[in-house]
Amino acid sequence: MTSRRIRTIYAGTPDFAVPGLKVLLARPEFELVAVYTQPDRPAGRGRRMHASPIKELAVANGLAVEQPERVTTEDAIARYLGYEPQLLVVAAYGLLLPNPFIDAPITAINIHASLLPRWRGAAPIQRALMAGDARTGISIMRVVKKLDAGPVWLMRDCPITDETTGGSLHDTLAELGGTALHAALDLYLAGAVIETVQDESAVTYAAKLGPADREIDWQQPAAIIDRQVRALNPSPAAVTRFKQLEVKVLAGHCSSAMHGATPGTVLSHDDRGIVVAAGTGCYTITELQPAGKQRMSAQSFRNGYGSYL
Repeated sequence: MTSRRIRTIYAGTPDFAVPGLKVLLARPEFELVAVYTQPDRPAGRGRRMHASPIKELAVANGLAVEQPERVTTEDAIARYLGYEPQLLVVAAYGLLLPNPFIDAPITAINIHASLLPRWRGAAPIQRALMAGDARTGISIMRVVKKLDAGPVWLMRDCPITDETTGGSLHDTLAELGGTALHAALDLYLAGAVIETVQDESAVTYAAKLGPADREIDWQQPAAIIDRQVRALNPSPAAVTRFKQLEVKVLAGHCSSAMHGATPGTVLSHDDRGIVVAAGTGCYTITELQPAGKQRMSAQSFRNGYGSYL
């Protein structure tokens, strides 16, 4: 199998996908004939067009870059097949792939940020944190038409602690994804892949995050609020309101302290934090961000916005 380089296409878009592409760049057995990524998008205050992290890495390494708005058109499919790929590696590409992209003789695999079949879908990192999972990880699976339902080649796991945030877990899993892909490629080259069919009775879905996921419900126990805040830190961030002022809640900690106050009531505030009554226990906000402003400590918020507390 290693007598000639394997014609490979990589499909990915955000930072999460970068370690996987770096792995392929370092593997001489694989010839990267093209990289697929989302079209450039406007970003920032000036709404200037920005390339994805994967495009930037691909261009820096002289790779052919494809950025179709849709991959389901006849032209897009013909162009893809024109590369004559033998292997397709996908990591957070952002578009559902049509059958010609993944059908044999092409082998298509995906780097997915959960221990499948738990948390199929768009937001596995945040959903694992919000659910209070003790562990998560990376699954390398063969791509099939049904979302994240293909047989698993291998898994690598990691712990979730009381300090883990969505941002820190994203970074950990991105690097673990590269490590797992490297191991999966070794199995592929050796013809030693053993596919494990997913248990459909154990499937959970990581639905795309929406506005309702961000709004803090102070009727919930403080421990659940803490998981929500950590899961959504740094982006898109949990939100609440002090009087009419909307703020992003970026960091804090929970306690089991008893109180008789209505949930959502500010019980106290000092330079160490803003203590808010929850359905069970209290949550102390230590970092927050008023709408349109920079993130700040509770102390800075009190100095500038104390009248809202």
